[in-house]
Amino acid sequence: MTSFVSSVRTMAGAVVSLGLLTGFAFAQDAHEFDEETLRIAHELAETALESDLAYEITESLTTEIGPRLAGTPQEARAREWGVRMMTELGFENVRIEEFELDLWTRGRSIYEEVAIVSPYPQELYATSLGGAAATPEGGLEAEIVFFDSFDDLIASDDSEDALEGKLAFVNDRMVAARNGEGYGWANRKRQTAWLEAENRGAVGVLIRSVGTSSNRFAHTGMMSSPGGQTANIPALAVSAPDADQIERIHESGETITVRLQTYAGWRGEVISGNVIGEIVGSEAPEEVVIIGGHLDSWDTGTGALDDGAGVGITMAAARLIMEQGRPRRTIRVVLFGSEEVGLVGARAYANARMQDGTLENHVIGSESDFGARPVWRLTSNVADHAVPFFDAMQVEMQHLGILRGGNEGGGGPDMIPLQAMGMPVARLSQNGEDYFNFHHTPNDTFDKIVPEEMAQNVAAWTMFTWMVADTDMDFREPVEAAASE
Repeated sequence: MTSFVSSVRTMAGAVVSLGLLTGFAFAQDAHEFDEETLRIAHELAETALESDLAYEITESLTTEIGPRLAGTPQEARAREWGVRMMTELGFENVRIEEFELDLWTRGRSIYEEVAIVSPYPQELYATSLGGAAATPEGGLEAEIVFFDSFDDLIASDDSEDALEGKLAFVNDRMVAARNGEGYGWANRKRQTAWLEAENRGAVGVLIRSVGTSSNRFAHTGMMSSPGGQTANIPALAVSAPDADQIERIHESGETITVRLQTYAGWRGEVISGNVIGEIVGSEAPEEVVIIGGHLDSWDTGTGALDDGAGVGITMAAARLIMEQGRPRRTIRVVLFGSEEVGLVGARAYANARMQDGTLENHVIGSESDFGARPVWRLTSNVADHAVPFFDAMQVEMQHLGILRGGNEGGGGPDMIPLQAMGMPVARLSQNGEDYFNFHHTPNDTFDKIVPEEMAQNVAAWTMFTWMVADTDMDFREPVEAAASE
């Protein structure tokens, strides 16, 4: 790992130089960590850079369990794996918190029977979106109505019968970016194109996969259910090369007819759960720093990047901290269940903390859920008085090549319910330029993880987690200030 670490440190030097050239300066009330905190933080980072623990944890999960669709026996096996792994690593208070879940599965295969019937007969690679319905028994055959974008679909007049008895095809492309910012815009069609199409009388909907690769893999993902409404039509993502094929045929002026046979649907209520383990704090054990990833994955791949990596990174970071001793506050690692189908585990966890009155004890939280490429930015969402704490933290992380982001960030998907309830959050952002090449596809597998890059993640996470857990800093707004706003 020496060459990787050296390149990161060279890049960090450039970051510092750039900061000086742009006139960056700390406020006069800059936070200063005590020497012992800094010594341990840097020792943790050095240890993490030479450790393969996160890599080994992720390898174990993705190999021994494999795909882990929410609510299935595979996800239940993953929970058992999580309890066993946390116990072996020495975590305390290891437990499963169960919750109920409506189970959706695609039925038979990760790829359904989808083919162009005319004008040029050929099979397509496509897969049902989460929450989609099945075709009628025996399948269906219908003409495609082509929409170049989701906005075009929305703008189509729902009083017309252009979609009656037909298939809507939505062709938005996603653009790759380091921070993944193209995902939200492109993902609108995955979330609600089914609803727009169904309301206009369509018998089904196809979308260009929400992804950035040219590989012939379809990207699945959960659809939205506004007001609890569920789809009555099949909805599928088509691989990018097959979407290109449809686009070319459409542009030639030919009418395209497609045949579908799918088996997706809701299967009833089942049990899922969150797996929890802790390092109990030495001085303020009631104060909780929550970190983690989500344990479930889509059924198409083995969920190595999404989110076996996050599970491995945060568990390994906590384990390395454990070897240094106990921080002041409790570190709680949560392996959230059923994230992919709507943050179900995260909502269950947040509601349980609201009910048991411990929500206010959650001092800060963060999730790793964006693969395993190097962390490049630290963002926060804390009270104004705590911002210098994170400014100073980033300075200590510069040798890892990490920039300081703003103070209006999130903490990762599973932190959203807790953040909405007032918990401060932070985020260690990974480079996501190629993340959506693999996201929600059969290509999300363990071989995509680079051990040296994952070690850099763990180094960043050990420093972050140690610093927020071994301080008495209150990251929330004072009660008086919050009440006056």
